[in-house]
Amino acid sequence: MISRADILNARILIVDDQPVNVQLLEYLLQSTGYRQISFTYDPRTVAPSHEENQYDIIILDLHMPGMSGFDVMKALRPLEPEGYLPVLVVTAQPDQKQAALDAGARDFVSKPFDPLEVLTRIRNLLEVRLMQREASRYNALLEQTVRERTAELQRFRSAMDATADAIFLFDSADMRVVDINEGACRMLGYSRQDLLGQEPEYLGLAGKESLREYALAHAREARQVRTPELFETELLRQDRNSVPVELYWQLQQDGDPRHRTLICVARDITERRQAEERLMHMAHYDSLTGLPNRTLFYRTLGESIELAQDKDWSIVVLFIGLDRFKSVNDSLGGAMGDALLREFSNRLVQCVRIRDTVGRLGGDEFGLILTMTRDQQDAVLVAAEIREALREPFHLDGHPATLTASIGIAMYPEDATDPETLVKYADTAMGRAKEAGRDCYRFFTAGMNAQVLARMDMEIALRKALDEGELELFFQPKVNLHTGHLSGAEALLRWNRPGYGVVTPAEFVGVLEDTGLIVRVGAWILNAACRQIAAWIASSVGRVCIAVNVASRQFMEGDLVQEVRNLLEQYSIPPELLELEMTESALMSNAERTISILTTLKEMGIKIAIDDFGTGYSSLAYLQRFPIDKLKIDIAFVRDITTNPNDAAIALAIISMAHSLKLRVIAEGVESRPQLEYLRRNRCDEIQGYYFSRPLNAADMGELVEAGKSLPPDPNLSDPDVQTLLIVDDDVNVLSSLHRLLRRDGYRILTAVSPQEGFDLLALHPVQVVVCDQRMPLMSGTEFLSKVKEMYPDTIRIILSGYTSLEAMLDSINRGAIYRFYTKPWDDTELRDNIRLAFHHYWLLHGGGHHAEDAQAMPDQ
Repeated sequence: MISRADILNARILIVDDQPVNVQLLEYLLQSTGYRQISFTYDPRTVAPSHEENQYDIIILDLHMPGMSGFDVMKALRPLEPEGYLPVLVVTAQPDQKQAALDAGARDFVSKPFDPLEVLTRIRNLLEVRLMQREASRYNALLEQTVRERTAELQRFRSAMDATADAIFLFDSADMRVVDINEGACRMLGYSRQDLLGQEPEYLGLAGKESLREYALAHAREARQVRTPELFETELLRQDRNSVPVELYWQLQQDGDPRHRTLICVARDITERRQAEERLMHMAHYDSLTGLPNRTLFYRTLGESIELAQDKDWSIVVLFIGLDRFKSVNDSLGGAMGDALLREFSNRLVQCVRIRDTVGRLGGDEFGLILTMTRDQQDAVLVAAEIREALREPFHLDGHPATLTASIGIAMYPEDATDPETLVKYADTAMGRAKEAGRDCYRFFTAGMNAQVLARMDMEIALRKALDEGELELFFQPKVNLHTGHLSGAEALLRWNRPGYGVVTPAEFVGVLEDTGLIVRVGAWILNAACRQIAAWIASSVGRVCIAVNVASRQFMEGDLVQEVRNLLEQYSIPPELLELEMTESALMSNAERTISILTTLKEMGIKIAIDDFGTGYSSLAYLQRFPIDKLKIDIAFVRDITTNPNDAAIALAIISMAHSLKLRVIAEGVESRPQLEYLRRNRCDEIQGYYFSRPLNAADMGELVEAGKSLPPDPNLSDPDVQTLLIVDDDVNVLSSLHRLLRRDGYRILTAVSPQEGFDLLALHPVQVVVCDQRMPLMSGTEFLSKVKEMYPDTIRIILSGYTSLEAMLDSINRGAIYRFYTKPWDDTELRDNIRLAFHHYWLLHGGGHHAEDAQAMPDQ
């Protein structure tokens, strides 16, 4: 009999060229108790090592450099004269299963694998390997016994072979197989000779001792007949797959009492078991994603809490809600939405450990159960990994879709001690993450319950505010970048809540959308904006174009066309003074209906703009069909437009695309002069933001219009072709020295003590040559110039530094990030000549021949 100690002392070799796979298998085996584990990354060493060590099992990958798994098995075959290769193939190539088995492998597992399945198969193969060695010692004796018993058993042969069930005859003395029928051979895939002499464990019957006790109990009982025993178990096929069976056994009463025959009849119940498993799976798993459903998720969470109570562990529940999934689902259709959920669930499973649980709680909401030590940082890392997994676009039948997720986190035992409350609190925290701007996570806090109650109170107060005139419009001025003069304003909602003061939309718009009040409030905003336009026309302020945001529900549920027509007639205002702004998701929710409505509005003379462009999902094929006038660049791309090459590239792409479609472009959130000049230089049409003016009430807005406030002129209009040199160095003494040295050459010299200041100057002025120090706080010179290259590719970029990392400099030069590299201290004459040549090089590449000639001919001073 093979003992557990024999199995755990078996010699195991892991062969895989990927260290992470080796480490995972080694960890699984060691944690289960196996002691003699070896591994190699080089498949060419396997055969010599096996010849020396005689491994009991070799866990083998198929796809490896230098030598494939098939070649390894071919090299092992001469070392196993009996033809048995102790090989378990574990590979990511499921289509190679039959080929691997044909090559001699005893079993096959596909990656990614279930750890329990792999451990079970390893144990089964080891049992077979060790039992085969033990069985060889009994072969001679068994062959003699079989010959002596053949005549006795021959009379059962016809009856046994006639049935489809598997029949096994065991000798009650040593509990070894003395005969089997053809049904057993078909069921298990063995030949008759393979099974003769085997013990019950070889067939997967771990109850060998129970069989022996059953036989002894029969021998002790006086009566001659006993009811057969019946139970369900699993038998092992030759390929080590299991077959569920219903097993009957009974001891034959006649014959030698010392060698009675134990008859076992096994009936295959695979179909019945599969039907039961399908029903069980349907009851506990989501049919779309295959993840545990809400019922199983709660049960697993309850079991995890019980275990955590004993082990003093911490349980973390993450409630994950996909942001704006509905807009993607409505735009692409339900089938694509389902595909997106399946792909997201696959990414989600890859973000967690084996012992963690992922579940789908309904719709676009998912849950995670993490078991860990009492450290919130682990939960933060998982949340960050989930958000990072969403960064890569999803590809849905040729349609790229980008999603973000809002994540709520609740912890046991700090927040709650029962599954229902933990999930509820995590859901509450997820709601707070959405309110915080989405694409973020929030931990549950005790104050959030108070916030839920406050939200309910706010809903009641908002309904009252509509009836009692507490809402007010503010106006965010817009400016034409070509003229510098005011071009209109955007109407912004404010709530003057009694006892609280002015409440901004960020605090209550989410409540309006969730409750459906957004339709009534939207109608109030439209009415108030038209009334204000009429009031200004009747006053000394005059004509002011006002843009009004239209919510998705307001657009889809109301009769927007008739509502606008009534307001134009009621207040007698020109339609060109009213502009409607809609988000991409609102436009794409029902594209054909949207086109029809917008076409009617356009024919009435209303201007149409797409708000927050670039943050949603829209089809360019549809975009050119929409009768729109403007694209509005979202503040997310404007905030870092002078320092972030990606944001700058997106903004410039939107401007270029809009102009090619004969549309105007407005950038929101402009808060600094560099942002303004960067957008002005790159042909943006309008801006709005705090740089020009904060949102104003109606009276202040009227005064601003009458005052004729405008933007400052472009600082480069007076001398657009002046040769401009930017020097960036955190050492003010170096800046002063370089300024004194180079000013004699007639350049306009700009100096900056930090990369941030350098970006601002680049946005404010056309710069031809940039000279930068390498070692600066927060950002190195090569990093700074790499971003400059992306945002201002025409510039000539030079490093001037006492820090000489030749490898980094050569890499930057090879990538085109820098043009030249000079060391400190510098030679004045040589540096002046080199700067002059840099300008000469610039003008040769970008025109301005007189500048090139001046730079080449300029004498030393």
